[in-house]
Formats: sequence, C-alpha cells, structure tokens
Amino acid sequence: MSGQMKLVVVGSVALDSVKTPFGQVSEALGGSATYFSTAASYHAQTGVVAVVGEDFPEDHLEFLRSRPVDTTGLNRVSGKTFRWQGEYGAHLDEARTLETHLNVFEHFHPRIPDSYRSARIVFLANIHPDLQLEVLEQTQAPEFVAMDTMNLWIDSQRDTVIQVMKKVHLVTINEGEARQLIQEHNLVKVAREILKMGPRVLIIKQGGYGALLFTKETIFSAPAYPLETVMDPTGAGDSFAGGFMGHLARTGDLSPANFRKAAIVGSVMASFCVEAFSLDRFRTLNGDEIS
Repeated sequence: MSGQMKLVVVGSVALDSVKTPFGQVSEALGGSATYFSTAASYHAQTGVVAVVGEDFPEDHLEFLRSRPVDTTGLNRVSGKTFRWQGEYGAHLDEARTLETHLNVFEHFHPRIPDSYRSARIVFLANIHPDLQLEVLEQTQAPEFVAMDTMNLWIDSQRDTVIQVMKKVHLVTINEGEARQLIQEHNLVKVAREILKMGPRVLIIKQGGYGALLFTKETIFSAPAYPLETVMDPTGAGDSFAGGFMGHLARTGDLSPANFRKAAIVGSVMASFCVEAFSLDRFRTLNGDEIS
C-alpha cells in the first residue's frame, strides 16, 4: 500500500443486535468506522483504524476488503469484539440501548499505520475525545479533519470535546447533542456558538428530516431522501458522514459550494443505509443507483 491514502477513519467496528418494528438481527456487522468506510468507499479508497477481537467473523473482514476499504489499520487482538444491542420504537427516531459490551474496544488506543499518516482527509468517528486527540498527534497536517461525538462525551468530557472541536475543520453532531453542548434551543444560535469554537463547517443531523450545514456565512438544508422502505436507521449518521467525506476526498475540492454537494451525497448514502439491516443494502448497491 503506497502512502497516498486520501481518506482515513478512526472509530469502532462492532457486532450489533438490533430490533425495529420491521424485524431484527443478531450479531450483525456494525460500528461507526464500518458504516463510514463502506459508504465512503463508493467515492474514495478509505483506510480504517479500529480494533476487533479474535471472535470477529472472517466473512465480515472479507466484505470490507471486497470494497475499496484498506484494513491495514484494523487490529485483531485477543478478547471479544465490541457488541451493542438496541431497539427502535415505531417512529425509528432514536435507538434505546439495551446492552453495551466494550470488550477489546475498552482498551483501544488508535495506532495510525505509516501508510495512513499523510492522509489528506481524516474522520474522527464517535470515540472518546482523548482518543480523537491521540489520532491528531499521529497525523501529518491533514488538509481537512472532521469529528463526530455523542451525548455521553458531551456530558462527561465536555472540555475535551471542545478541545477537539478547536482542532478540526468540521463537526458533525445531532440536534439533541448540539443543544446539550451549547445549552440553547435555537439551532441557528447553537450553530453560531459552535462555529466560534474553531471549526469552519458544522453539520447538525436531524434524522429523518435530513441535515443542516452551517458555515460562518451560510446555512444549507440537505433533506433526507424520501423513502418508502425504512428498516433500520442504525449507522445512518456514519453513512452520511462517509458519503460527505468520500465526496470531498474524490473531488479534492474544499469550497463551500462543494460542501453543499457533499451534503447531498451524504444524504443519498444514508438513504441506502436505512433500507436494510446492518450493511446489507451496501452489499448490492452500485454506482448507477447512487448517481
């Protein structure tokens, strides 16, 4: 593998057990880095930094390698793979977590392979903010860095979350978490305060309503693609981010106009994600459908 990896994601690779009103799966392929890299791989080769246990099924690795996903940074260590179990109610708006077993993920410290260190674009998926800072120390001045976070970190590690936000170019966060961070209801005011912290771009995810993209000068609304079939919303936000960052990596264009285009690409990738459980829709998805 040459040192020309354009896009790298650091996050979780997991086994998910999910129940929705439309069915359920047990120990299916999941994790933030998995959804992100799979969605991004339709647009640019993507390197994954994550950890799995010795029980992680080989066919899941084969699936990732069947895409333009580089798994040099995916470490298999002794112990069990991270597992998450959740269920969704009739509105599919938010998962209720039933069980989380961090297993090998509990002691995960990202080690960025040499072939990834010069990546132009880096995505820090939803992991502990201390780990996000560890990643930034190992990269060589990437052109564009984006981060995701969650309510748990905002609640317990707020100062560190803000420290990471000061070092990145883009923050992606959902509506509830954005309000939680700033302690303000109005999303335009929330966005203004987050952008003051340092990022050039903010994406506020609104689930089935799409996403709002803010810069200091502009606001853009990317609607969710209207779907007849929604089976499982797990991974939609990471698939959105994968489409968004994959488009930036493919085009190399970091202009405000291209951010808006990237938001539409992200919305499209998320729309495919939710049509089936786990990453099953991506197993049959082709470039013509995306276009």
